[in-house]
Amino acid sequence: MKPHHRLLIVDDSPGMRAWLDAFATGLGYAVACAGSGEEAVESLRQREPDLVTLDLSMPGMDGLATLCQLRAIAPHVPVIMLSGVADTRAIALAVKHGAIDFLRKPFEADELEAAFKKAIGRREPRSGSEPARERPFDAGSANAPGMVFGGQSQKMRLVEDMIDHVADTDITVLIRGESGTGKELVARTLHARSGRAQRAFVKVNCAALPSELLESELFGYERGAFTGAEKRRLGKFELADGGTIFLDEISEVHPSLQAKLLQVLQDGHFSRLGGETDISVDARVIAASNRNLESAVRESTFRADLFYRLNVVTISLPPLRERREEIPFLTDLFLERYAREYGKDAKPVPNELRELLLAYDWPGNIRELENVVKRVVVLGGVAPLLLELRARSVEAQPASTWPADVSELERFLAGETDRVSLKQVGREAAQLAEARLIAKVLERTRWNRREAAEILQISYKALLYKMKDAGLANAP
Repeated sequence: MKPHHRLLIVDDSPGMRAWLDAFATGLGYAVACAGSGEEAVESLRQREPDLVTLDLSMPGMDGLATLCQLRAIAPHVPVIMLSGVADTRAIALAVKHGAIDFLRKPFEADELEAAFKKAIGRREPRSGSEPARERPFDAGSANAPGMVFGGQSQKMRLVEDMIDHVADTDITVLIRGESGTGKELVARTLHARSGRAQRAFVKVNCAALPSELLESELFGYERGAFTGAEKRRLGKFELADGGTIFLDEISEVHPSLQAKLLQVLQDGHFSRLGGETDISVDARVIAASNRNLESAVRESTFRADLFYRLNVVTISLPPLRERREEIPFLTDLFLERYAREYGKDAKPVPNELRELLLAYDWPGNIRELENVVKRVVVLGGVAPLLLELRARSVEAQPASTWPADVSELERFLAGETDRVSLKQVGREAAQLAEARLIAKVLERTRWNRREAAEILQISYKALLYKMKDAGLANAP
C-alpha cells in the first residue's frame, strides 16, 4: 500500500473509532475520524480521502443518508459499510447508493484488511476496455433469466430488484429456497450482471462429494499430496479467480472443512493440499442452501462465524406454489425450448392440463414443472400425465380442496358419496398403470416399439392400440 492513502472512519462509537484508527494506522493509512454523518460530510469537503468506512446505524444523519451525501460530493471514493445488524433491505439500499462492500460486526481483522485492499484496488484505473456488464441470454437456454423471472409475480420482482442492487459488487450473497426454485439461475444472473461477467463462473455442488474429495476439489492439490496425486491440480477457487464461484448446498460442507472455507472467504488466501505456500485469489462468492442454516448453527453442524460471513445479503426464492401466476409463462417457455431441442411442433397445452398445472402444488418447484413439460413434448400425448397429476394432487390435498372432476374412488374415500363402482375404479387404475408401464418400457428401449412389445409380451399391433389409448401415439 502506498503511504499517501488516506482513510476516513465514520462511526458514532468512540471505542469502534479508536479500534479502527489503531488498526488502519498499523497498516500504514493516514486516518481521519468522524463521529457523525454531519462531521463526515464536512471532513470530505475539506479533503477527499482514498477510502471511507461508514457505520450504518448512527443517530441524526444515519449511514444511508450519509452515504448519499458522500457519493454526491466524491462519487469515486469507495465506501465500505459496517453494521452490527443483518438488515438485507438496508444492505441492498447501501449497495444501490454506491457502497462497494458491506461487513457485519464483529468482523475479523484479516477480513477488514482484505476489504481495504480490494477497495483501494478499485480506485486504480483498469487497463484495456471495461468488461461487459451483462452477457446476452437465449430465452430458451438453461441460463435465461426469464425461466425464473416471469414478470408477473410480485415476489419475484422483488428478487430481481435485489439482484440488480447487489450484482455489480463483490458482496457475498446467500441464496435460500427449496430445491428446484432456481437458485443456480439466480447465481448465474448475479454473475452475468456484474463486472466479472467475462470471467469464469464456477459451480461446486458441495453435497456431491465427501469431505476429503471436496477439499481437493475446492482448493486443489500438489503432486504427491496423497496416493494417486501424480501431478498438481488447480482447485475451483483458482479457476474462479477474477470471476465468481457458486457454492451450491453449502450446508453440506463438513465442519472440518468449514474453517478453511471461512479463511478464503475472509482474506482470499488458502493453500493447496500438500502445499507449503499461500495462494491469493479474487473470486466473488455466492452460496446457496435449501436447509435452515440457523438450525444447523444451533445444532453445531455449521459454524456460526461462517454463517455470518455468508449471510451478508440473502436472496430468498419463494416456492412455485407461492407464485402460481408464473406457471403459464414457465410452461410456454419450456414448451418452446424443448420443442426446439427435440425437433417437435410446439403444440398448445390443452386447457384441462393447464388447469391441473395451476392447481398442483409442485413440491419439486420449477425443476418438476420443467420435467413435466419435457414429457409432454417428448411423449406427444397428455392422457397419462393428466391421470398422474390428478393422483398426485389427491395424495397431497385434503378432500375439501379436491377438484370437481376427481375420480369416483377419490370421492368415495373422501366420504362424499356412499356408492362406488368397483368396475370403474378397476378400469381407471388399469389405465393409469398401463400408461405408466408402456411409457417406461418405451423410454428404456429408446422408443423401439417392436422391442417394447416383446418385453410387454403383447403383439406389435396391440402395443400400437394401447399407445394410442394412452396418448403416446405421437411419441418419437
